[in-house]
Amino acid sequence: MHDQHDTHRETRKHQIRASYTDSTVTVYQAYAPAIGLPAARDGRFPGSWKRDRMTWIKPSFLWMMYRCGWAAKEGQETVLAVEISREGFEWALRNACLSHYERALHPDAAEWKRRLRQAPTRVQWDPERDLHLQALPYRSLQLGLAGEAARRYADEWTVSITDVTPLAAEIRRHVREGALDDAARLLPHERPYPADDALLGHLRA
Repeated sequence: MHDQHDTHRETRKHQIRASYTDSTVTVYQAYAPAIGLPAARDGRFPGSWKRDRMTWIKPSFLWMMYRCGWAAKEGQETVLAVEISREGFEWALRNACLSHYERALHPDAAEWKRRLRQAPTRVQWDPERDLHLQALPYRSLQLGLAGEAARRYADEWTVSITDVTPLAAEIRRHVREGALDDAARLLPHERPYPADDALLGHLRA
């Protein structure tokens, strides 16, 4: 069974769970085929991918399924698994600001707004999802990349890009048929990412 769906009480509320190796971590995005298909074919984002816009990456496969409606939403029909360097991923975390004000983390709202404007990355913690895409009692990381971070992501950090739309369709079929064990066996193997307070302390209350 997928680690993400083990006993909820054992899961820290703000914890990164991801598929990763010694040198890379996998994140997910969904695009229209005009972007997604050439990206997967070439293993890099095409020139038409806008490097001056904020882009959101998600280590959770099921949160991506929730966001793109199992690749059924317009403009999100191609789901990509993007393997990026852990060095780049951790740079993004170290340089991130929470996308909302937290009194326990920021001296005041004005200081938070200043940090947010200056930060090349921002973090949201949204409810994790189960196979039915229902909210779970713990959170999933969403990492927004802008400016320098978006350019580094596209042109430096990306190691490989894989079209996982067929996998999404197969898992969804099992869920619709009520075969949840079969669906769970197909999920990417996500486990707690080794991130201590030095990496995440400024991003979780």
